Amino acid sequence: MSSKPYAVVSSLTALIDLYWDDPAAFAEDMLGFDPDDWQRAAFADVAAHPRVSIRSGQGVGKTAFEAALIIWFLCCRPSPKVVCTAPTRQQLHDVLWAEVAKWLERSMVKNLLKWTKTKVYMLGYEQRWFATARTATKPENMQGFHEDYMLFIVDEASGVKDDIMEAILGTLSGDENKLVMCGNPTRTSGIFYDSHHKDRGDYRAHKVSSRDSRRTNKKNIEMLERKYGKDSDVVRVRVDGDFPRAEPDTFIPLELAEAAAAREVYVRILDEDTGKWSQPVPDTAELEIGVDVARFGDDETVIVPRIGLMVPFIRTYTKQDTMVTAGWAISAAKELMRTYGRPRCTIKIDDDGVGGGVTDRIREVVREEGLYIDVVDCHNGGKAEDAEHYDNWGTEAWAHVRDLLQAGEIQIPNDEDLIGQLSTRKYTVTSKGRIILESKKEMKKRGLRSPDRADALVLAFAKTGTIIDPAVAGLLRGGKIYG
Repeated sequence: MSSKPYAVVSSLTALIDLYWDDPAAFAEDMLGFDPDDWQRAAFADVAAHPRVSIRSGQGVGKTAFEAALIIWFLCCRPSPKVVCTAPTRQQLHDVLWAEVAKWLERSMVKNLLKWTKTKVYMLGYEQRWFATARTATKPENMQGFHEDYMLFIVDEASGVKDDIMEAILGTLSGDENKLVMCGNPTRTSGIFYDSHHKDRGDYRAHKVSSRDSRRTNKKNIEMLERKYGKDSDVVRVRVDGDFPRAEPDTFIPLELAEAAAAREVYVRILDEDTGKWSQPVPDTAELEIGVDVARFGDDETVIVPRIGLMVPFIRTYTKQDTMVTAGWAISAAKELMRTYGRPRCTIKIDDDGVGGGVTDRIREVVREEGLYIDVVDCHNGGKAEDAEHYDNWGTEAWAHVRDLLQAGEIQIPNDEDLIGQLSTRKYTVTSKGRIILESKKEMKKRGLRSPDRADALVLAFAKTGTIIDPAVAGLLRGGKIYG
């Protein structure tokens, strides 16, 4: 270190001496950070213990806490390595890494550290003294790091697979190697879950409720309780920081929906030379859109597309007539065909009730304009293909999505309403031994809204065949009715 400018050396020596075991004071003095009580306690545990695990509700300040830890460790340990990971690129780079940049820019140590899109390093020590961001997609991303002073930060740890966590634990072999896991407690198994249960003796474990945080929106908490019930798994996980209970009559467990929202099925790779991300969606991925139609009531009209195994977005509308809804669906299809370079698209519509008008109008426009859009109308109350096990087509379609979620094959948006709707619908078994979902009327009796977003997602993934309409052979597949 003596070959470097004296000012840098002396500054680092002073920081190390003063803040070695006090990250809370470092965050206050150097970053202007105002820690909550839980953050102050967790800071102290990270300084004194090798493994810390924090489960929390949303909005309590865990990302800021992680960012402050990263900067503290870089400034207060000699030649350290900090490895940050999360289940998705969006969570890692757009949330955590951006938070590091925010706090570093306003700090008193910004002249010591250089931030890039994948690395933060000490000036003059780029190869040895740094923090790096590695998406938790494969175990080898977490291996190959060795240093006397090393810190692994795992964000949204409940969504990180066990083989990746095992690779991290295997890397942390030194006396001054540390692990910090943070996240919503979405899964009732795995290393993060065990750190708060059977392996709790190996960790300093913290639970942080959104109710107790000065940073959270209490009106949002009240809204979640009204929507899903105070004792629901949605509120347990996203507010109270408790693990889900997974009630036995819930058709899709919350942890499956949460895992799909924390998954990347098509992994993007950053080109460090251009700063651009790759677009890895395979050419064989089919483009299909689910449309759940409401009209002028309190329910939503929802458009959910999928490209292969990924849902890129959800669009919702209220108080729109059927002609406007048809226009939005066609517009979404055209946009997605351009974006993903697809020659055609399938639109699947809940044809019951007002949905029939939307189906008819889209078919009319497709024929008039010669669009390469296939139109399939679906009926949730119709007969299931597997009528031995499912009472109707709608239940069978939901079961298909549940199977995809259980297999860990699909990615959905981290949309609070979508996840809540997927994980609160219950089921019963009929006298003939068939599974049937509770009706929307029954859900509303329990104080729940209609699962419009979930239904549109189910339509997007529903297995449907098609037949050729002779009038527009080669341009349009039309008219197949499902259910």
